[in-house]
Amino acid sequence: MKISHVEVIRLSIPFASNRAPALSGERAWNAASAALTQMETLLIRVVTDSGRQGWGEGFGHLSNAVTAQALQDLVIPYFLDKTVPTSREALATLVEGAEKALHAFGGNGPVRFALSAMDIALWDLLGQHHEQPLWQLLGATRQHITCYASLVSYNNQPDEVARQVKRAWQAGFRSLKLHETHVEAIAAARAALPAEARLMVDVNCPWTPEEACHRARELKTLNLAWLEEPVWPPEDAAGLARVRRAGTPIAAGENASGAEGFAALFNQQAVDVAQPSVAKVGGISAVLRITEQARRHQVNVIPHCFYYGAGLLATAHLVAALPDDVQLERPFIHFSARLHPQLDLSPQFSLPDIPGLGFKPDATVMKEHTLYHRRVDAEGVHHV
Repeated sequence: MKISHVEVIRLSIPFASNRAPALSGERAWNAASAALTQMETLLIRVVTDSGRQGWGEGFGHLSNAVTAQALQDLVIPYFLDKTVPTSREALATLVEGAEKALHAFGGNGPVRFALSAMDIALWDLLGQHHEQPLWQLLGATRQHITCYASLVSYNNQPDEVARQVKRAWQAGFRSLKLHETHVEAIAAARAALPAEARLMVDVNCPWTPEEACHRARELKTLNLAWLEEPVWPPEDAAGLARVRRAGTPIAAGENASGAEGFAALFNQQAVDVAQPSVAKVGGISAVLRITEQARRHQVNVIPHCFYYGAGLLATAHLVAALPDDVQLERPFIHFSARLHPQLDLSPQFSLPDIPGLGFKPDATVMKEHTLYHRRVDAEGVHHV
């Protein structure tokens, strides 16, 4: 069985986050911004010469067009006509071959994101070959996992942050993550929640190590489960290790360059929680390598996941194979259309029991929200 062609599909689905509109002229630079009212996903469908299909997702959000170009021009052509792996060892060999062939284009960025999508799709096909859902293939024994609510940014407005965390708590979430940077806003969230609530904060790399140490000390009394990515640049593992010594648990890794980037974090003892992002870091294969590294360094792994397509499903399967207290990150937003059955705002997530990834997108939703659809085969790139 060989790979005959791959489809590249960009979707954009409107969502509501129950917050005030963005200020006039404000632009979105990340998925937590108030200026963002639609969220893109970049899906691929790998089709074999026998007709079997595997789904993957590559990171991009606001830069999906760039990742799509990397897929079409570099990554997909490498995989065309290759034999579909039927073992984990064969899959690892194929993906490593692609990484070596394309290494000159960098260890992070669109090529890595594109490779992530292909890896996820190959794991989907591997599960189908073995007639097992991925959570079973990965050795998990639980099919049902708990989610934590990942809130968007509410512009550091304490009253609004308090209102939103109450909404999430009332929706059944017992662990919540903020995207705020001011101590007053974070403290307002803690005060609005019951004492047993688990609270995390992702600040998206804003501070020097010195500033981050000061903020970590200020936040110490709020009993955060973790402070996420406090240091700029995110590659500064030594600076991150200094912040960790200030006493607040540190999480990072969403922006790490593959397993090698995590090795630097582990060697510097920079993190309490490692956060590989399956659609960015190299797919399921890379997350499994990182998880093994983390085990040797006695670091917890809780994957990052601000996705809603095949990347969400892939992360859920990985979470199921981790310790029972590891939860799945779920964006606390309401999509205008449900791309697949698991896309809701429930604090519980039930993994499919069908072979492979179990990603079954709604054809009507796909059609209505597709921005871009291309087929790549031996003859080139074709509009679909």
